[in-house]
Amino acid sequence: MKNSISSAVKIVLLLAMTAAVSAFAQDMHTSSQFQGPKASKGHVTHSTRDGKSVLTLSDDFVVPDTPDPHWQVVDSDGQIYQLDKLKKKSLLGDKFQKEIVLPTYVKNVSKVVIWCAWAEANLGEASFSSAVQ
Repeated sequence: MKNSISSAVKIVLLLAMTAAVSAFAQDMHTSSQFQGPKASKGHVTHSTRDGKSVLTLSDDFVVPDTPDPHWQVVDSDGQIYQLDKLKKKSLLGDKFQKEIVLPTYVKNVSKVVIWCAWAEANLGEASFSSAVQ
């Protein structure tokens, strides 16, 4: 009797963990690879954490060697939002802001652009197959 109860508890826990992992995986979206003159490696992953939309650059992303690269997103209506800098003074060396929490006024994201604010140039962009929220 003890063994069957223990087995039943294990099965229930395993099913609960599987459901949690599945729900988490469904909440993640991966973009195409970056394409552009200066940003052409890596991709972006969109996820929801604590009810907030988060964009994360992949480990193989290389920050362009330009004066002022920024996060920029484009929504499904073509509205452009210039967000935060990739490189910040508080991040020393080759470190950069690998992820960003989207402001609540950005309703969705269809494309992520690495934008040089100094030269006002698109350094590279990656698109999602459909807009993510």
